[in-house]
Amino acid sequence: MDISGSSAMSGDARVFQATAVGTFEKEAREYRTRRQELWDRNAAGLDKSWGGYYRKYLRRVYATLIPKGATILELGCGRGDLLASLEPSRGIGVDFSREMLAQAKSRYPELEFKVGDVHSDLGMECQQFDYIILSDLVNDLWDVQAVLENIQPLCHPGTRIICNFHSHLWGVPLKLARKLGVATPNLVQNWLTPHDMDNLFDISGFESLRTWQEILVPFQVPGLAELCNKYLVKVTPFRFLGLANFMMARVKPRKRKSEPTVSVIVAARNEAGHIEELMERIPEMGGGTEIVFVEGNSSDDTYETIERVISEDPNRNCILLKQPGKGKGDAVRCGFAAAKGDILMILDADITVPPEDLPRFFNVIASGEGEFVNGVRLVYPMDEDAMRFANLLGNKFFSWAFSWLLGQPIRDTLCGTKVLWADDYKRIVGNRSYFGDFDPFGDFDLLFGAAKLNLKIKEVPIRYRARRYGDTNIDRWRHGALLLRMVAFAAHRLKFV
Repeated sequence: MDISGSSAMSGDARVFQATAVGTFEKEAREYRTRRQELWDRNAAGLDKSWGGYYRKYLRRVYATLIPKGATILELGCGRGDLLASLEPSRGIGVDFSREMLAQAKSRYPELEFKVGDVHSDLGMECQQFDYIILSDLVNDLWDVQAVLENIQPLCHPGTRIICNFHSHLWGVPLKLARKLGVATPNLVQNWLTPHDMDNLFDISGFESLRTWQEILVPFQVPGLAELCNKYLVKVTPFRFLGLANFMMARVKPRKRKSEPTVSVIVAARNEAGHIEELMERIPEMGGGTEIVFVEGNSSDDTYETIERVISEDPNRNCILLKQPGKGKGDAVRCGFAAAKGDILMILDADITVPPEDLPRFFNVIASGEGEFVNGVRLVYPMDEDAMRFANLLGNKFFSWAFSWLLGQPIRDTLCGTKVLWADDYKRIVGNRSYFGDFDPFGDFDLLFGAAKLNLKIKEVPIRYRARRYGDTNIDRWRHGALLLRMVAFAAHRLKFV
């Protein structure tokens, strides 16, 4: 068989491929060189453009997302203003413009700045960060996927990637502003949509958590800018006109090396008739299950019943505490403070949520699919007397309100079963002063705290049962009014900031 022609073609193909690869790499180098030269020139004129208000507002938004004292890496950091404003415990900025970084080092000597191309190895082996920022960067990158893959090793399971980039709708206005000399000059950019970025995150090993818009008026207009940028851009239809698309993502879950331990907190007030059944039905989970009973000043013999049931089953790992204050929220916090498990679970003592469902919650959080797991009572049909009609309407309203507030779907805010990592709960406690201590139930305190920490919230549908012993401790009208006040307060602290 004569294969000389085939061999010649194969050799020609290899030459063509090598030439194509060389051409592609040359184009990439030229692309980055042109941008490097542009931003070296722009370094001297940033304060002269109308972008000062825009950049200041970006710092305001990022300050609501990142707590002080976090470890932060910013790619495309420019002269470091955003990074410095976040007051990190350790902050590193990377940029390819030496002129920008010269200003950054002069302005913020307490931070670290590195000259580098974010497409290549950043030279940060064995370093991981709480937050990685790509502010107004992805539209200027030659290869977004390569950059995202490049930062994978710099992420731990709790790392959050935050990026903002211009909306397509603003392409013509921004081009006109640059021609008029009132906006920072730029070269032709990528115009990525949130859908494009969501896909890029996905194929690069990340999972999008939230997407939202900011900034309707990118320059200072007294009164109007604050109205538009603080309020109107947060509501439909104005949000579709926002200049800046914001996205937050996390690394896709990785399998843990060992089974975590679990603490189930049971707040019990006048629940003597449920205690024996609870002990029988709460399953063992993970690397071991601890049951923490918190008795809440009952008028029946709940405390004595728990003591007896614990003594009759010495093989179960149980703790009995006397609640120091009032309200379910206080009881749950008391139990959390004493719990030793890696994962914290809340189970209502009235058994309206079957204890046999707890392993479903465990599997979601232990797998990493969710970082805060909430029960949902509104999917399956419930017992006829399980929830009064007014309570059902209230739950649906708060479901809508919370989904809007938190930027993640929440079907049932008041289901008593909630599950989170003990380490994340400690962070919520440390951040509690942001919202204040006003939630007697504990549900909103945890949901607000999880949202503030940008945790991935997942929900597990459960079949809700009617109470068989005693009466509910909730006054639907008095407590409903309190919940409305909490929603209004949270809107001020989470949405309109």
